[in-house]
Amino acid sequence: MANQNHTITASNFNFPNQKSVYKGKVREVYNINDEELVMIATDRLSAFDVVMPKGIPYKGQILNQIATSMMKATEDLVPNWLTATPDPNVAVGHLCEPFKVEMVIRGYMSGHAAREYKAGRRILCGVEMPEGMKENDKFPEPIITPATKAEMGDHDEDISREDILKRGIVSEKDYVVLEDYTRKLFQRGTEIAASRGLILVDTKYEFGKTKEGKIVLIDEIHTPDSSRYFYADGYQERQDNNEAQKQLSKEFVRQWLISNNFQGLEGQTVPEMSDAYIETVSERYIELYENIMGEKFVKADVSDIQSRIETNVLNYLKS
Repeated sequence: MANQNHTITASNFNFPNQKSVYKGKVREVYNINDEELVMIATDRLSAFDVVMPKGIPYKGQILNQIATSMMKATEDLVPNWLTATPDPNVAVGHLCEPFKVEMVIRGYMSGHAAREYKAGRRILCGVEMPEGMKENDKFPEPIITPATKAEMGDHDEDISREDILKRGIVSEKDYVVLEDYTRKLFQRGTEIAASRGLILVDTKYEFGKTKEGKIVLIDEIHTPDSSRYFYADGYQERQDNNEAQKQLSKEFVRQWLISNNFQGLEGQTVPEMSDAYIETVSERYIELYENIMGEKFVKADVSDIQSRIETNVLNYLKS
């Protein structure tokens, strides 16, 4: 059974030269001396912009290891913030000023795009979606549908390129770079996924600026929390037969919540997640890891996860 003592859902570390700590939906970020960031991937699960009451064993390790591996696999295309991974749940990198937009890119009409399309809308974030498409069809070309970054607890909002520039959220010069990097990363992510029998359906990237003014990729990349994957095998057949696609993403959690009358709307309460259900979610995340990475998942020692992380980070900072 899922043991909540073997998960990390919050941290309260006090590292040398620590200036501040920022707690996001899933990650906790420690500012060290205004120079580097120690980012801890917790086992918290967020869906519909709501953090679920229980942690998912190994989820933080899975997200961190996929993200750091994918950053290394794309650093020849796009510079990123990462400098070290001292612990399975921890990434360390350059302090950056994040852009207040998430660059969402979609190769297929799924999830939010499909919901908008079903509601009769054909323009998403200022981008036109062709007539005559059905859910999970491939777009003629990938489309970029940005979202404004919300503070914790609020929903991220769709926004068009025009509005981003008009409101001065990002300068045109920088935005051109963000678009270019987004397309390059998605192309590489698509190739990596294809080599593992998967389709990268859609994903989001976040970027920041270093002190030197360099635009770099930050946060996570190509994880099941930030991306949607389909199994390539049988994809076309399922589309032709109007069947649901076999997918690798957090969508299975969203669907479970929807079936239990929860979509993060006002007045709705998060359904009870039993230990048995938590266990199945953990197993699904391990399956996601093994498919996305094309390798066996090795569970870290979680008997005292807080001490393990603290020791590893302190040893790294001393060195």
